[in-house]
Amino acid sequence: MDEITAEITVEQVAPKMELRVIPKLSFGAKTDMGKVRENNEDKHEFYITENQGEIAAKGNIFVVCDGMGGHEAGQCASELATKTFIDVYRSHPSEDIAVCARAAVTASTRFINDISIAIPSRKGMGTTLSALIICQDRSLVVQVGDSRVYRMRDGDLKQITTDHTWVEETVAAGMMSREEAEQHPYRHVITRALGTERDVTPDVIENDVQVGDQFMICSDGVTNHVQDSQIARIMSSMSPSEAAWRLVGDALVGGGSDNATVIVVRVDGLESA
Repeated sequence: MDEITAEITVEQVAPKMELRVIPKLSFGAKTDMGKVRENNEDKHEFYITENQGEIAAKGNIFVVCDGMGGHEAGQCASELATKTFIDVYRSHPSEDIAVCARAAVTASTRFINDISIAIPSRKGMGTTLSALIICQDRSLVVQVGDSRVYRMRDGDLKQITTDHTWVEETVAAGMMSREEAEQHPYRHVITRALGTERDVTPDVIENDVQVGDQFMICSDGVTNHVQDSQIARIMSSMSPSEAAWRLVGDALVGGGSDNATVIVVRVDGLESA
């Protein structure tokens, strides 16, 4: 990113919202270049606030992005996406966090697209984005691409997001079986990404939050090598930080064919304000 200097100033314009619940969270994160790649195009960021106004209106934010475009281009795209998404989401004036999240996705994809056009070496760069927002007693998941968000509740692991890939859409249309999709040569071809187009439509999924819930956000470098059953065992028996390190470690042991990134978030309490 030495060719450009981008400074984004976040002005606190969050609306006044009633603070009903203060979530108590534990989390851990880990990323690794893997065994094949020469650099890490994954990027993860989080924003944790103790400001009661922000807790009420915007909550806490966790993001994983997996860049594409080769070497510095993919790394640049994921870096721009994580920071832009968090900054725009936090500063958006809407009282509806889903509206804020969609605006943040739009700002991110257009910023990346502008840079890819302006700088020849960044041409064609893009990135996935998987974000988790815990706002009071609600969760908001934002999805573009094939990174993933899972939730563990009462011992049951559920994939919240749907991969934006050619094979996933083909399976959903009934034109291919799940078994065929797992072996298909196009299984990693994604159909949505930030930056490759001026506009992209994210999936935005809102759910309740319960004490004991655990969330995992990860790049496909993890899920390519770690099965859901293995993810469930690790998350149910380890702290968030231990689980993040173990999951990335198992991805490396399983092949390490891509960058691998994990954030694990646990809801330890929901205190009445």
